[in-house]
Amino acid sequence: MPLPAFNRRVFLVAGTSTLSFACSARVTARSEADQRSGTWRDGPTLPYAVQEIYPAMHGGQIHLAGGFIAEGDRISGATNRHIALDLATGTWSDLTPLPVARHHPNLISFDGKLLSIGGFEARSENAVWVMQSGVWVFDEFGWTNGPTLPQPNGESVTGVIGDQLHVCGGRNPSGEANASWNDHADIGDHFVLSDLASAWDRAAPLPTARNSAAAAVLRGAWHVVGGRTVAGGNTPVHEVFDPQEDRWRTAAPMPQGQAGLAAVAIGGKLYAFGGEYFDNGGGVYSECWAYDPGADAWSAIPDMPHPRHGLGAVAVSDSIYVIGGALAAGGNQTSPLVEIFTP
Repeated sequence: MPLPAFNRRVFLVAGTSTLSFACSARVTARSEADQRSGTWRDGPTLPYAVQEIYPAMHGGQIHLAGGFIAEGDRISGATNRHIALDLATGTWSDLTPLPVARHHPNLISFDGKLLSIGGFEARSENAVWVMQSGVWVFDEFGWTNGPTLPQPNGESVTGVIGDQLHVCGGRNPSGEANASWNDHADIGDHFVLSDLASAWDRAAPLPTARNSAAAAVLRGAWHVVGGRTVAGGNTPVHEVFDPQEDRWRTAAPMPQGQAGLAAVAIGGKLYAFGGEYFDNGGGVYSECWAYDPGADAWSAIPDMPHPRHGLGAVAVSDSIYVIGGALAAGGNQTSPLVEIFTP
């Protein structure tokens, strides 16, 4: 049975008087000269509206599994649906669903398999954010259990550097309770997996503990950008992990703090899209950015045609597929849109 319709934002802040989302100031004006090269076009629309997703390229297809789905304008619960896009035909097809419905599961291709990592289960209207530590592995036979994370993890970032899988940041239960958003606290914990037959190891923690960030591997280094903290709201911080030295450094911050965004590396640059804010009535960012590691600098690229948060981004050849998400902050206006950006 689906859960009763609920508003994601209500469940995000319910039960606390101290949670703050004082976002960093928005960039509200940019000249035409700031709008760098790049074009948007429509992509193959999803068969259903979904947000809070982490799609991934695997086996020559874009895979999407889990997330929050909606009935009408409001989130109705999590889904276990698993679909893949045939890039040649532009057709989405259903595949073996996740064993259990989850929102915010991190999908990533690693060691020849597709993995679904952590995320949350929505077990009742009062237990929507039950954080998970389990990892599922998908192949031609379906989903099986993989190496479990050392602790529950959600709203984190993932990346493959060389032949190792990295997971860091996000949130973790701060006490015995593990049911609502407010049961969790930001973490910088960093876990590394060498292969699917191994256990997770620890690596240097992310210096700025945060959730709802985005990440991409660029020139052998792992860039983690944006996100939010439970106490401080959105942050523009940008930190880069060097796997050879097992250390982080600080890079140029984003022009503004965006959380619930998506990022991908292509053509030697990192591109960041979307996100949400909750101050001044809340909203969704239209601004998109490109980061040049050689110059350690960000520049504006054309705004999203339909700004969204809780979306995913996947690099395909010389373009970026920007997938799903929501057109309004929180749980409203979940979208099936796919738009393609070509730098």
